[in-house]
Amino acid sequence: MPKKQKQLSKSTQILFLLFVLCLLGLFFVFEASVVESYANFGHQYHYFFRQLQWFGLGFLMFIFGLFLPIKFLEKMSPYIFIGSIILLLVVFVPSIGLEINGAKRWFSVFGFSIQPIEFFKVSLVIFFASWLSKHQRLLPFLVSLGIPVIILLLQPDFGSMLIILFIATGMFFVAGGSLQKLLPMIGIAILLLTVAVFASPYRLRRVKSFIDPNSDPLGASFQIRQITLALGSGGIFGRGLGNSQQKYAFIPEASSDSIFAIIAEEVGFIGSLILFALFAYYIFLFYETSMQLKMNSFEQLLVAGLWLWVAGQTLLNLAAIVALVPLTGLTLPFFSQGGSSLVSLLFLNGIGYKLARNT
Repeated sequence: MPKKQKQLSKSTQILFLLFVLCLLGLFFVFEASVVESYANFGHQYHYFFRQLQWFGLGFLMFIFGLFLPIKFLEKMSPYIFIGSIILLLVVFVPSIGLEINGAKRWFSVFGFSIQPIEFFKVSLVIFFASWLSKHQRLLPFLVSLGIPVIILLLQPDFGSMLIILFIATGMFFVAGGSLQKLLPMIGIAILLLTVAVFASPYRLRRVKSFIDPNSDPLGASFQIRQITLALGSGGIFGRGLGNSQQKYAFIPEASSDSIFAIIAEEVGFIGSLILFALFAYYIFLFYETSMQLKMNSFEQLLVAGLWLWVAGQTLLNLAAIVALVPLTGLTLPFFSQGGSSLVSLLFLNGIGYKLARNT
């Protein structure tokens, strides 16, 4: 009986923490987007209302994931994976795909921009949870992973490529895969990434601006310099909610991939630590849940894929914001403006919460 009560308490904590993260995300999307929204649409609520709509859809997907039979999901995993790869290719169709800043990562449906890589992350977790629960053969694993990697290189979307590599590799290890077998492949991947960076003037400028932010202060280095100013001006306790200066069109993508800079400016170092602690505890709860499920089962690997996704994307986004790595364009889970990411995450969280509740 005490054990059952402990598990119920953990699932309640997960649900509460998820609610808090989503609520804070909606609030800071409004905070970070008011200037851009007013400039583009004449009122400050446009991006907030749009994110609220996505949250409503995400809540429905959470309920759907909560009641979706696990065995059915496992059975359908290959078809979900193939369907999501087709969606990744849709962005290259001229009449449907959207090209923004030289990248083809979106397509338009009924006036909404959809980023299929977010749905692919869900399918990746589901497919490899099913496949790795049965075997850990290296060559089929690399082939299955190599196809989406090539597509993402063509888009190009380096940040998302790094995340899916992180998720898949992490799941491979959780399933008992050998590190020694993967080391040569990791070395080859690093070499290919280096070649890809030097082969593209745009990527090379990103790297140069990371190494020397003063090299092009009004060009490639502009965003990282403004982000640094936002972080510095926040100080220990921040400027106060609503008092960000950098959201006044100084930071590009202020409500999406750079939203943490606005948050840090307003709540300061202490507030940022609290936010980081919320993410860390969320990841810990799902990590602990995965460790209590049957070893190498579909259910365990499914939950492992969820916390690996959130952990990897959160750390890479924050590392880019504090200038530890070059800017990647990755969103901050639950916080950044963008419906595809929020809906996908809430769907997988519905499945994860069900497994935590039923452990």
